[in-house]
Amino acid sequence: MNSVEGKVAFVTGAARGQGRSHAIELARAGADIIALDIAHDEPGLGLGYPLGSAEELAQTAKEVEALDRRVLTFEADVRDSDALAAAVQAGVDEFGRLDIVVGNAGIATSSVPAHEITDERWAQMLDINLTGVWKTCRAAIPHLIAGGRGGSIVLTSSMAALHVYPGIAAYSAAKHGVIGIMKTMASELAQHSIRVNSVHPTQVNTPMVQNDETYRIFRPDLEKPGRADFEEASASLHALPVALAEPLDISKAVVFLASDDARLITGVTLPIDAGISVK
Repeated sequence: MNSVEGKVAFVTGAARGQGRSHAIELARAGADIIALDIAHDEPGLGLGYPLGSAEELAQTAKEVEALDRRVLTFEADVRDSDALAAAVQAGVDEFGRLDIVVGNAGIATSSVPAHEITDERWAQMLDINLTGVWKTCRAAIPHLIAGGRGGSIVLTSSMAALHVYPGIAAYSAAKHGVIGIMKTMASELAQHSIRVNSVHPTQVNTPMVQNDETYRIFRPDLEKPGRADFEEASASLHALPVALAEPLDISKAVVFLASDDARLITGVTLPIDAGISVK
């Protein structure tokens, strides 16, 4: 079930969190991995948490290698088209093929009313979370087509594209845009047997979520909400009795969509939401 044996997967945002989990689970299912991450912090982004590090990206590689799979790592920004293209080309040169693309890299946001978001913060959110996804796909798609074997692209969106969360308009807009990219590419690439889908996680237990900025988004009524306050609010959104998803919960869905078991699934927005959609 869900085998991707002998295939090669390109995963962005692979240093930690969901991206690391996706790389490891794809490797566990038999894929070799091209793992990319910015792998250094950028204080100018104004995030409430540090970005992944070179050491964390190296740890991802160690965990993939421990599964007896090959891995190449690249430190690059998904806003950098040339760096993305070079990384994918180097991976294809090394492994001889490309079959799976997981456009996962992204950043979170602080809680700000839509009319108070600055030009700079709006632009950086869309540059990374939307344009970065498109640039990732643009770098990879020619290799998928040239391989002549079909392929699978899985894009990380969010429940913020399917459910209203006040205070995160730029993030929500970017994640809505990912759906537009996904559906258009699913139509355009079907003739090449390349499937394109998006996953829409609820809150996931990663550093991007477990920080004070996110806690304030979910508990704006409190001056200094803590983790317990956040998790209580998060749980209240879910029909299932859980506060958070784990990265592995999302990775299992990614591996399924990447595998031949999902060979007739394309153009789908898959919620992994603990029942937000039905509550």
